[in-house]
Amino acid sequence: MYSAEGCHLCERARETVTALRDELGFELEEVPIDGNPDLEARYRELIPVVEIGGEQAFVYFVQPDALRRRLAQAKA
Repeated sequence: MYSAEGCHLCERARETVTALRDELGFELEEVPIDGNPDLEARYRELIPVVEIGGEQAFVYFVQPDALRRRLAQAKA
């Protein structure tokens, strides 16, 4: 998950993803974009960005049921 300090949408997405991580047992890597010019240029207007298997799965909001489906597809 790409995020930035002080981003309220990032906080909401983090809560959703963390709750599902605890439920479903997947790994979560959070990458702060703050201070990294390349990441800032790529993600600043989109954060939070959740990637699954290197592909953008969610931008701005993470819907729990949609995340469950995406994770199930990634495992298949």
